[in-house]
Amino acid sequence: MTDQTASDIIVTKVDEAPQLASASLLPVIRSFAAAAGVSVGTRDISLAGRIIAAFPERLTEAQRQPDDLADLGRLVTLPGANVIKLPNISASVPQLVAAVRELQAQGYDLPDYPEAPATPEEVESRRRYDAIKGSAVNPVLREGNSDRRAAVAVKNYAKANPHSMGRWSADCKTRVSTMAQGDFRSNERSVTLTAAQAGKARIEHVGLDGTVRVLKQGVDYPAGTVVDATFMSARALRAFLAEQVDATQAAGLLFSIHLKATMMKVSDPIIFGHAVKAFLAPVFDRHGAAMQAAGIDANSGLGVMLERIADMAGGAAILAEIEATLKARAPLYMVNSDRGITNLHVPSDVIVDASMPALIRAGGKGWGPDGKAADTNCIIPDSSYAAVYDETIAYFKETGALDPATAGTVQNIGLMAQKAEEYGSHPTTFEIASDGVVRLIAANGDVLHEHAVEAGDIWRAASTRKAAIEDWVRLAIDRQRAEGCEAIFWLDRDRPHDAELIGYVEPILAAAGVTDRFAVLAPRAATRRSFETIRKGGTSIAITGNVLRDYLTDLFPILELGTSAKMLSIVKLMNGGGLFETGAGGSAPKHVQQLVEENHLRWDSLGEFCALGESLKFLGETTGNDKARILGAAVDVATQGVLDHDRSPQGKAGQTDNRDSHFYFALYWAQALATQTESPELAARFAPVAEALAANEAVICAELAAGQGSPADLGGYYHTDAAKTVAVMRPSATFNRIIG
Repeated sequence: MTDQTASDIIVTKVDEAPQLASASLLPVIRSFAAAAGVSVGTRDISLAGRIIAAFPERLTEAQRQPDDLADLGRLVTLPGANVIKLPNISASVPQLVAAVRELQAQGYDLPDYPEAPATPEEVESRRRYDAIKGSAVNPVLREGNSDRRAAVAVKNYAKANPHSMGRWSADCKTRVSTMAQGDFRSNERSVTLTAAQAGKARIEHVGLDGTVRVLKQGVDYPAGTVVDATFMSARALRAFLAEQVDATQAAGLLFSIHLKATMMKVSDPIIFGHAVKAFLAPVFDRHGAAMQAAGIDANSGLGVMLERIADMAGGAAILAEIEATLKARAPLYMVNSDRGITNLHVPSDVIVDASMPALIRAGGKGWGPDGKAADTNCIIPDSSYAAVYDETIAYFKETGALDPATAGTVQNIGLMAQKAEEYGSHPTTFEIASDGVVRLIAANGDVLHEHAVEAGDIWRAASTRKAAIEDWVRLAIDRQRAEGCEAIFWLDRDRPHDAELIGYVEPILAAAGVTDRFAVLAPRAATRRSFETIRKGGTSIAITGNVLRDYLTDLFPILELGTSAKMLSIVKLMNGGGLFETGAGGSAPKHVQQLVEENHLRWDSLGEFCALGESLKFLGETTGNDKARILGAAVDVATQGVLDHDRSPQGKAGQTDNRDSHFYFALYWAQALATQTESPELAARFAPVAEALAANEAVICAELAAGQGSPADLGGYYHTDAAKTVAVMRPSATFNRIIG
């Protein structure tokens, strides 16, 4: 159960590697924070926690837990909010199903996930589960815009200890392939709502026979909201994917598709399913009807398909045809060559904002089924943001790899407040059932947008509120003033949505007298300008919408730092609170796999350290708690110490791991507090702690290393056993005793 008491700082309980790390780090944070009278609570927003909270009536009193996500959603609207948010799973259907099965095995009376709900009970279960899928967390908590940048200590370390980069050559065949027509970008329309149009809008489908079906009603749009609507043509998508299957093979490249099936939880799994069908077209042409009758859904990926086909009558023959088709096609980009997990196995395995930077860092190479690096066709169906990666690849073919030792940095100010743009669109995204017209109708009856659609098309509406846009521009002005560097609004005047945003941006800049300090460039041009700037060692501020915020705060950090998990990520909540996110690196399932097999956790908590320092300083400034502010400043010193002394986790069992880094973080934090002069009370409090930690360094390190190399039992994956997790993640009795 989570701590439901009122707390000065809330740390989220999440999933996979960051949650395991939290089991080790949180006791340290609580012990040190208590010296400043600061209480640290938790809220459970893990996938398992959200599932449990959704079905209280089916569970025992001991099993039930409150809806912590809803509670946090209320908290972040308060002026005093102070939340440290760790990366959580944005669940795909296979992940959701796996978590439900694990909980059922642990005795939780949860319903199965109904893929084709047929009864009222199944419809209700599906409704609750669908509310948990995908980006269920971030739109609730991000009641503010984003300020992401590399912390000074992290950037300095990266320059002094540059990570490896793959070699780029002009004859590299790796490319980005995207749709030229029929996609979300080409069909987009956008409008800024007048006062007369504000209120509850509805979305309706008008069939060819005139039948009207309401897809969504009561969609609240205040005056000044930028409202977009668009669709992806299934016909155009199928033609594009079929073309790419053949083109990839002809060019001798790996076939890869890059989507975001977690955040775009309605549209992108459908697009992913089309890719599976396109690659295995001969199999689906012959057996598609039989597989559909057996409940097999390509949207869930090749991995689930293979399992279910094996249980079908005649399944062995279909599996043999799949194997033959895979051998006849271009080789697939692999998620794990050793385990035979392809790009098409699981929709959530290849996430565009992580997969594309990793490929670019490797010199444009992906991993093939033979375990060797090869040039790749990177298929990004929607062209809205594909140009960023296309231009990046073109730039490095021309110039060679970036040098992390001399590269500057790209910061980001991201428009994400109040479910801005596409990442808030899944409640208004629909797979169209029949030919007709989809209309978005304002509260006053005005038809805001209208599209002729065909069965299978993916239609969506998205919105961005006036207050969020204005706050975003003001945040950009403040950041540029602080840095005094190049600042670019990544907006395309030829894209309808961006044109509406520019209608807000330029008057605000003019009124502030700072127009000359900012450029407005389309993403392709902004990409090249930013790389030219950082190649010379300069700093650029990328001021972007919600999706580009996510993409760029992986792309540039992975190239600059080797990882995006070490970013300083601050959300300045619009009502005065602070949300401090721990980087952008996901929840690292492979790290968990290694822990279970070898009791070695290579997760790097540097993002947590950075967020903690900012959270404590923010608390000190907003409440007048000088001790909290001093604690936060000392965190910065400790973080620099972890980097300077090379105490970050390494990759192999027997080397420094996450638990070791937490010990050294505590040591350096205690030493910084013991030697500071602002608070004699804190110095006196932590001097013996620092002395004891230093004196027992060898003993503590030996206790931490004792179990490495052997399997670790967590009692679960999505829902670990608390006592077993503590035993694994806090194995040093000496360390535990000293920090209390």
